[in-house]
Amino acid sequence: MQFCRIYTGADGRSHFEDLDQTEGAKDFMKAQAVKTLVFKNDVNRDDLHGWHNAPRRQWCVTLSGSVDIGIGDGTVKTFGPGDVFLAEDVTGQGHTALPNNWVRAFVHLE
Repeated sequence: MQFCRIYTGADGRSHFEDLDQTEGAKDFMKAQAVKTLVFKNDVNRDDLHGWHNAPRRQWCVTLSGSVDIGIGDGTVKTFGPGDVFLAEDVTGQGHTALPNNWVRAFVHLE
């Protein structure tokens, strides 16, 4: 399982950072305050293909299908079922997303 975050660096570009999955880690196996849970699919979402920012801090859990997330340095990661990322790049260049029958759950953070 991939468990990472996408954040905006000092250079204004989005970056990936792998997160610790061990018991007791900051983001793993601990309760977190959340605001909303939203399920989405990728039907006709042209806004996902170009550069865009996360609209808010939110976890994204891929339920089925996949998505290729690209960042400014050319790195692309493919997220499939069970993979989780924390989208925190609410400013800067943002990222791209190329969905392939992507069904996901967004967990909006407070």
